[in-house]
Amino acid sequence: MYRLSNIKIRDNYTEDEVIDYALKKYHIKKNNVKEAYIYKRSIDARNKNDIFFNYSVDIDLIKDCKINGATFIEKEVFPSILVNRKSNLNPVIIGAGPAGLFAALTLVENGIKPIIFEQGSRVEKRVEDVNTFVNTGKLNTKSNIQFGEGGAGTFSDGKLTTGNSSIYSRKVLEEFVRFGAPKEIMYIAKPHIGTDNLVEIIKNIREYIISKGGKFLFDTKVTDFDITYDKIKGIIYDTGKLDTDTVVLAIGHSARDTFKKLVERKVKIIPKNFAVGARIEHLQSDINNSQYGKNTKFKLPPAEYKLVYHAKNGRTCYTFCMCPGGQVMASSSDEKTIVTNGMSKFSRDGENANSALLVNVLVDDLNGNDPLKGMYFQEELEKKAYVMGGENYYAPIQRVEDYIKNIKTEHIGKVIPTYKPGYTFSNLNELFPEHINSALKEALVAFDKKIKGFMDNDAVLTAVETRTSSPVQITRDSDTLMSNIDGLYPCGEGAGYAGGIMTAAIDGIKVAIKILNHK
Repeated sequence: MYRLSNIKIRDNYTEDEVIDYALKKYHIKKNNVKEAYIYKRSIDARNKNDIFFNYSVDIDLIKDCKINGATFIEKEVFPSILVNRKSNLNPVIIGAGPAGLFAALTLVENGIKPIIFEQGSRVEKRVEDVNTFVNTGKLNTKSNIQFGEGGAGTFSDGKLTTGNSSIYSRKVLEEFVRFGAPKEIMYIAKPHIGTDNLVEIIKNIREYIISKGGKFLFDTKVTDFDITYDKIKGIIYDTGKLDTDTVVLAIGHSARDTFKKLVERKVKIIPKNFAVGARIEHLQSDINNSQYGKNTKFKLPPAEYKLVYHAKNGRTCYTFCMCPGGQVMASSSDEKTIVTNGMSKFSRDGENANSALLVNVLVDDLNGNDPLKGMYFQEELEKKAYVMGGENYYAPIQRVEDYIKNIKTEHIGKVIPTYKPGYTFSNLNELFPEHINSALKEALVAFDKKIKGFMDNDAVLTAVETRTSSPVQITRDSDTLMSNIDGLYPCGEGAGYAGGIMTAAIDGIKVAIKILNHK
């Protein structure tokens, strides 16, 4: 197989047109092509006067021949899985987010029938619960943006990035396409699915798992663990008990009750660094103009950004989960708290762009030896934001100009906040510790030099963003992937081993393979 690279196209071509263009450029006859597909597409906007798509195309030939300038590559194939499992007990998966779903998918594809417990609702009902909260402020603490089938990433931009191009990454992308995702996620440089697509895809994955013998128990919370002589013997849930020798902890980063129970049951947990901050909103048109210029000759997707700054006080400030054409979402899972997140549909056609604007919180910042001290710090900020917002699930907001000046916002400008059920004019300097405020303000100045208008006076900050990652890690053996409790497999983002949909799904696959390998 050959890779044809550096294919520059300054127009909106279809996939077939891109492949035809590549073959013509490399002087390859179409009737000698056995297989051809786009491997990668990125946008080169370094020169605003000459923006283009840069493609790579992989081809397999019927009759091999020399292709000048092409790179020969070995086609990767996902490795076969050795199934040693002999247990007659069904493995239990706690959590139906990406880690749990892909663990379940891998198990059923290899003849093992898991039982998946999810304290939230199936995705169709969960959408209703989220809409009810957004429109009325009535929170369902078991089924919301954090809890329910699909996990927290369901109500996000649906980004599918990992920072690497391993065979596991490709496997996850192939599975998403298999269950209904647009084919283009296989090759665009920064793939995303969008909440509207994710809802249907997750439903399709669930139905397939059930068709292969898996079982889902929605609206069912695991409340305790039967652990005897450092071995898992079963789980206790709100209406019963189930014997098992295998439990996958795919619990997500907001499963605070479960974290507490695991500590009580002597499962080894350590605190880890995380980040907090706010959502920042700009007009998407302003971001487009900054990234692409105003004179693009063909249609480009809504512009994105990813920024990092190292502040004078040693803190790292960065943007996270940037949602082009999206909205800021009410993402609380506990009563009397405010939590924000960002969401986009696949079209990304909303008026505003938003992103988390974060500062890292170090374990050493927090007093005491409690492994859950980071979780309690998050809770304190969320409760404080709830009071600041008016104790009605309205979020505290502030214009960037007012935040820099340390004065309460009294009006909004050209950027209309998208957070619902509503917002309250505030001074976010009173929410965060000083070291976080100073780092955020420095970063705003630095980011404005990279993206013109990032520090626009009317840009809006909505607080508080606390759930970007888990504040703990449930330790596990690097070989078996088990915790200090035999048969207990920490997995995904909540356990501290992932940072998004893709990495969580990959971790779910890897944990499932270990379960299948285990005798």
